[in-house]
Amino acid sequence: MILLALAAFAAGVLNTIAGGGSFLTFPALVFTGVPPVIANATSAVAVFPGYLAGAVGFKDELAAFDRKQMLRLCAITLLGGLIGAVLLVISSDGAFNFVVPFLLLAATLVFLFGDQIRDYAAAKSRSVVPFGAVGLFLVSVYGGYFNGGLGIVLLALFSLWGMRNIHEMNGLKNGLSFALSGISVAAFAVSGLVEWPQAIVMMIGATAGGYAGAPVARVLSKQVVRWIVIVVGFGMSAVFFARLIA
Repeated sequence: MILLALAAFAAGVLNTIAGGGSFLTFPALVFTGVPPVIANATSAVAVFPGYLAGAVGFKDELAAFDRKQMLRLCAITLLGGLIGAVLLVISSDGAFNFVVPFLLLAATLVFLFGDQIRDYAAAKSRSVVPFGAVGLFLVSVYGGYFNGGLGIVLLALFSLWGMRNIHEMNGLKNGLSFALSGISVAAFAVSGLVEWPQAIVMMIGATAGGYAGAPVARVLSKQVVRWIVIVVGFGMSAVFFARLIA
């Protein structure tokens, strides 16, 4: 429990500063003996409060969006998130063990090349329908199944839509992430996939870490924290690939 609390606290700090907290919460649960599918579901519950706090923090930016457009985007997100969560619920530990190293590696690469991906997406935005349903649906399915790197993927998608205001993008990211996580957490809870004692401890740790992230951000440069996330992400990917081979 001490290890899980520390991992969740560090994840809260990372999510506040640069994102990537799932790279800590999910492996910590697996390493303490929680089966991979249940660990992924419990990890999603652990970081859930942070999305609510982020959405509240960007309430003015969210209010600037057209209400009907927001309802449409939330509906697409909820549908995709529910399908992704159901895919996780019906996945065996063996199947999830096989895909998780690739998901961790992909999420780490997206985090590493996030700026380049967003720039590329922005350059191609004229050929893409703004607020398109297909892209958001696919990203939401991924987020419902495996939450790692979701924020960076969403920001890249918003750039592809032609959005430029980073504050509006972050507001929309937090709002949709909260909706997606809400439906996922509900599905996991109903299915009995959540280890609640661990989840509660980690929720407290992640919330405390989120508050602590602000002063830490003033001491450490975002670039330093970003590279910590990248190193952790590649390290966890290597560990899970090794587990897969073994």
